[in-house]
Amino acid sequence: MNRLPPLKLALSLSAALLCACQALPTMSGLNAAPAAPISTPSTSANVEIPMASLPLVERRESLTATGYAVISVQNHRLPAQQRLLAIRAAKLDAYRSLTEQVYGLRMDATATVADMVVQNDTFRSRVEGVIYGATLVSITPSGDDTYETTLTLDKATVQDLRMLYLGQLASKNK
Repeated sequence: MNRLPPLKLALSLSAALLCACQALPTMSGLNAAPAAPISTPSTSANVEIPMASLPLVERRESLTATGYAVISVQNHRLPAQQRLLAIRAAKLDAYRSLTEQVYGLRMDATATVADMVVQNDTFRSRVEGVIYGATLVSITPSGDDTYETTLTLDKATVQDLRMLYLGQLASKNK
């Protein structure tokens, strides 16, 4: 297999990311911030991107996700172990939510209509991706039987994850 040197790979991924940003729709109707340009570092020159053309996720400093889990439904007989399992499940739920924010959510839906009456309406969602660098903000009990876990992910890390994802897509299409 022919591998690109790290510098060429980084340049290719940067170019792909910049092209992907240009293809995104503008959200100027939702823009509450002034339209000040943002400098985006590039290998050859700085590129000025108007604030109004960036999606909302690009304007935030970090992504935040919260996950929940019920204690009493955890599959263990000891209450202490049930609490630990609920904390773990809440953390995984928060990671799933972060993954949805970074990579999006794949939805499959079907509906069956007979005699103008809905007979069957189903949908399935799936999210797939890699998350690293998330910071655990809090693990707190929420009510008597639930744990809540909050994670954040820095905007720079989100950009790194997206670049890795675009690189994987490019290598699959070869």
